[in-house]
Amino acid sequence: MAKKLELFLTFARISASCFGGGYAMLPFFQQELVEKKGWLTDEELLDLNAVAQCTPGVIAVNTATFCGYRTRGVSGALCATLGILAPPILIVLVISAFFWTYADNPWVQYALTGIRACVCALIINSTVKLYKKAVLDVPTLLIFLGAFVLAAFVGLSPAILVIAAGAVGLARQALRKGADR
Repeated sequence: MAKKLELFLTFARISASCFGGGYAMLPFFQQELVEKKGWLTDEELLDLNAVAQCTPGVIAVNTATFCGYRTRGVSGALCATLGILAPPILIVLVISAFFWTYADNPWVQYALTGIRACVCALIINSTVKLYKKAVLDVPTLLIFLGAFVLAAFVGLSPAILVIAAGAVGLARQALRKGADR
């Protein structure tokens, strides 16, 4: 029971202190789940995040659910999911009661501008850390560059990119095995 409560509280703390969605949570996930708790390795977090992006729903919720399941099975998945959802639901309920009244206030706009810039920095930092762990050689660099160009400049669907990258990874492995024979 203590581990399940710890799962709930850990994910509640992450979601209560994080702004900007799933990508902005990556550095928090990495620090809490990998560095502090040791529940996941960097590679496992990368894998969970990749799967979380490929499945329907919110990336942060999916990541929490997968981590909870990895740590404590179905009950752990439920605790982590409730933990990640509870604070935003409460915060959004409170904010929604006041937001539209103050949304045009210049001070609110200035604060939101600063928060958006900070969230971009957090996402870039997380991306750099993930890049160092995921792009290991020339083939993975080529997959990265191809996916980046197709996403940023062509607007190709993330689902198609993920499926294509997975297929390229599988083909690469099949070619390697064929060459080893």
